[in-house]
Order: sequence, then structure tokens, then C-alpha cells
Amino acid sequence: MIYLILCILSSTGIFLVFKFIDKKNLPSFPVILINYLVASALGFMINRDPEQFAVVLNAPWIPLSILIGFLFIVMFFLVARSSAEAGISITTVAGKMSVVFPIAFSIVIDPSDSLTFIKAAGIAATLTGVMLTIYQPGNMISSRSRIYIPILLFVGMGLVDSLVKFAQHKYISNNESALFSAVLFTMAFLTGMVILPFTKKRFSNFKKAPIWFWGVILGIVNFGSIYLMLFALNHVDEFGAGIDSSVIFGANNIGIVSLSVLSGLVIFHEKLRPVNWTGIVISLIAILLFTVS
Repeated sequence: MIYLILCILSSTGIFLVFKFIDKKNLPSFPVILINYLVASALGFMINRDPEQFAVVLNAPWIPLSILIGFLFIVMFFLVARSSAEAGISITTVAGKMSVVFPIAFSIVIDPSDSLTFIKAAGIAATLTGVMLTIYQPGNMISSRSRIYIPILLFVGMGLVDSLVKFAQHKYISNNESALFSAVLFTMAFLTGMVILPFTKKRFSNFKKAPIWFWGVILGIVNFGSIYLMLFALNHVDEFGAGIDSSVIFGANNIGIVSLSVLSGLVIFHEKLRPVNWTGIVISLIAILLFTVS
């Protein structure tokens, strides 16, 4: 349980860091780039087995890791933009509700998985919850970015989760999962290095101490969100019993959504309309449906 709690705190920390750097008017790109450098370094520091490093050179999942690494950095840009435009509460719900995509994808590729009535209800509740959560009445032109960016985040993170699930289903064994995560962060960092020469103030921002501070913090919580989830999934007690994966994923998403919404209200004084609260409640119900399915 301690690993699950730490995973929830780490994942919530990602959204909080982006909100903090927006409040401090710091550019997000150098923070994101440093974050991936730190996350990949942590991953390789933990994976010290030289035989595992040799696996990377001939791994069949390298093309997938390049694609996912690129999508990682794109999604982080969307998280940063959505946190600034739509708020941390809406951003978190849009991102975490993307769990509907890997669930649907699993039903397609895994013969042992099937579409039940509860899962179908959960998918429908997810889509309804996301739309109500990000709904902003009034001038649609001024609110366009507050609506479209969370939708892109919802679809994009769902695609990333589905690709990671496919890679693990097709190629990744249990003893390669941590190394695979480290390689994903490295690919995201290398993608960022390719983009760097085309950004404004491409080198001067890295001279600022706050950029490095928030980049390191983001890298730690980003790595922790994946690494601690693996620990939670693999943990067994002294009696050899563990927690079902569906329960862990459901509890993890509920915890992240709840803690992020609470943080947005308390720390950043975000305002939500009744329709947004309705969407958040429906989203939590959707996660519970997936948990019991």
C-alpha cells in the first residue's frame, strides 16, 4: 500500500510542478528537458546490471520506445499548456480518464479480456465525465484552448498508454520493465535535444537556477510515478498475497484525480462550475466501474 500511496503523490506532483512553473512564468521546455535527463539517469542508476544494458542494443521494442519517447515530450507540453489554460483539476481528469483507451485496446489484443457490461458503462461514463469536466459555457472562442487542449491530452495520453501496454504485452518481460521505462525517458530527452535548437532562448534559460530546480523535481516525481507503480503491481505481503492490478489502477487514478482537484482548490484557488463538479464525480464513478469489472 505504501508504494501505491507514493505513486499517487508522485503522479500528482507532475501536475503540481507544471502549475507552479506557470505561476512563476518559467518556460516549460527547459524544465521538461531537464526532467527527462534526470528521470533517465535515475532509471539507469537503478539498472546497474551490465547484461540488461546489452539487451537494449538488440531489443525489438526500440522502434516503439522511440515513438513513445517522442509522444512523452509532446504530452508533457500539453500538460503544461493545459494546466496553465484550463487548470490543474481539469487537466488531471482529462489525463487520467485516458485509461479508457488501454482498457479498450486490451480487449482487442488480449484474448483473455472481454467487453463486459460494467466495462462498457465505465467507458461511457468516462467520455461523459471528461466532456462535463472540461465544459466551459460562454464565449467559445475565448474558451477554445480550455476545451481543445484537454481533449488532445485525453486522446494523446490514451495513445501513449496503449502503446506502452502493447510493448509490454508483446515484448517486455518483468525483469525488463524498469529498463524499458528508463529507455523511454532517454528517447524523450533525445527528442527534446533535437527540438532545442529551434526554440527561443534555447541555451540562456539553462543558466537559471529555478529552471534546474523544477526540472530536477519534475524528473524525480515523473520517474517515481512509473517506478513506484511497478513496485505496487509486483508487491506481495508476507503471506504471498498481492492486490489485483485492476484495483491498483483504479485506486491510483482515483487518488490522483482527488488529490489534484483538492490541490487545485486549496493551493491555486481554482474555480469549478457545478457542471465541472458533475463531470469529476462521473469520472470517479467510471474509475470505480473499471475497478470492479
